[in-house]
Amino acid sequence: MTLQIGDTAPDFNVNDQKGNPVKLSDFLGKKIVLYFYPKNNTPGCTAEACNLRDNYEALQKAGYTVLGVSTDNEKSHKKFIEKQELPFTLLADVDKEIHEKYGTWVEKQMYGRKYMGTARVTFLIDENGKIEEIIEKVKSKDHAAQILT
Repeated sequence: MTLQIGDTAPDFNVNDQKGNPVKLSDFLGKKIVLYFYPKNNTPGCTAEACNLRDNYEALQKAGYTVLGVSTDNEKSHKKFIEKQELPFTLLADVDKEIHEKYGTWVEKQMYGRKYMGTARVTFLIDENGKIEEIIEKVKSKDHAAQILT
C-alpha cells in the first residue's frame, strides 16, 4: 500500500447508489470513514456493513460520514442498501478509479488460484482531507469498534 498516515487522501469522482456523482472533496470539513470491501451480499461484506449500520449512531456522534466502496454497480448497491437497511452511501467504483488511487485493487489468492480483487481496508480521513488512520486488518463483525478506538 502506497498511501501513508498524514498523506492527503486522493480525490475521486464516482457515482453513489442513486447515480449521483460523489467527490471526496465535497466532504472537506467532515471526518470520513472510507471503507473498501469486495462484494455486496457476501457473508463477510454483509457482516461488515451491518456492523457499521448497527453502530451508525455512534459513528455519527464521533463526527464520521461513512462511505463504502466496492466495484459493484449502482443497481447492486441500491439493492444491498435496501436489503440490509444501510443508512450510509455506497460508491460504485466500477472502473476501479478509487481502488487504483488507494492501492486497494490487489492480487489475491484462493485455493491456489491468483486473481485481482479488493483489499478489505478502511481509511479514516480527517476534516482537512488527510489520512489519519489506515485499518488493514479489518474485523468484519467488529469494524465500528476498530474505527471508534
